[in-house]
Amino acid sequence: MKALTVHQPWADAITYGRKRIENRSWTPPAAAVGSTILIHAGKTFDPMSRFVITDWATLDGWPDARGAVIATAVLAGHHRADGCCAPWGDPRGHHWQLTDVQPLAEPVPCRGAQRLWTPTTATIQHIIRTA
Repeated sequence: MKALTVHQPWADAITYGRKRIENRSWTPPAAAVGSTILIHAGKTFDPMSRFVITDWATLDGWPDARGAVIATAVLAGHHRADGCCAPWGDPRGHHWQLTDVQPLAEPVPCRGAQRLWTPTTATIQHIIRTA
């Protein structure tokens, strides 16, 4: 199983149903498309989010976990940006389409990494036990 680290508040936006497109500068590996991935909330808050999120009240009630896996999602597909996917789609990148997002009952603390990465066996087992 692979994981994707996403800066906050974007990880919460994915987890709690506000965002189903994740912007990346690269395409996902073909083997990852159609598979379940883990959504890892990075420790960093994206300061550029203030230019995209106009209704900050939508963040109320989101736990803002950082440095933890907070959800699973199916990487259903991807496409180059073409002016679609507003307001979340970055017009310069690749849009990863996420479906069947399932928040975890509790965040599972772990270290993240760049690109798609493989969590430790202990992290995966913890997620499976608590799902």
